[in-house]
Amino acid sequence: MDTVVLKATKREVTGKQVSALRRAGQLPAVIYGRHLEPIAISLDAHTASLEMAKLTSSSLVTIELDGKQYSTLVRERQRNFIKGNLTHVDFLAVNLDEKIRATVRVNFVGVSLAVKDYNAVLVRNLEKLEVECLPTDLPERITVDISALKQIGNGIRVRDVGLSDNIRVLNDEDEMVVVATAERKEEVEEVVETAAVPVAEAASPEISVDRGKKEEEGTEK
Repeated sequence: MDTVVLKATKREVTGKQVSALRRAGQLPAVIYGRHLEPIAISLDAHTASLEMAKLTSSSLVTIELDGKQYSTLVRERQRNFIKGNLTHVDFLAVNLDEKIRATVRVNFVGVSLAVKDYNAVLVRNLEKLEVECLPTDLPERITVDISALKQIGNGIRVRDVGLSDNIRVLNDEDEMVVVATAERKEEVEEVVETAAVPVAEAASPEISVDRGKKEEEGTEK
């Protein structure tokens, strides 16, 4: 994917006053980095929203500001909780000649025969991988082909993921990315029916021995 270029202007307005910028169709943002003091900027909200909808967290974005270009990565996007539109963006400035560490989303493709023929269940243990490389070598996503999972129990580990030699994966190479497991069957608890114990009928009042004797004595005349 080609690098996205966004034109920006310096922003003097901060705090609660940025609401006026948003109403004017501007998107507040900031650029920061290891070798750069934070720069408050504003972007055209409509253009930025359209372009950023195509980006991942590992996509390079070039910010043009006052005749200078900044190579950046999108680090945070804030949205309106109700409308869902962008309200603020943080850009991390990177040096194209300096390696960086980034998290890249895993994109699963293909058809698993274990799922198709044996009703296996795919367990995705890793949705993202942490990598180290130059910004220009940073992939937007890492593709994992699940067609290699042909039998139940087959799995793809980190070491099986094919990447360029310019990219170093920081995850444990033995960590499982995805595995085909047997279909889960709900355990049905056996209900043991016990015979209902009838409520005991009201017991007859006990007659003490003494009382019985007195009654017997009373009958003898």
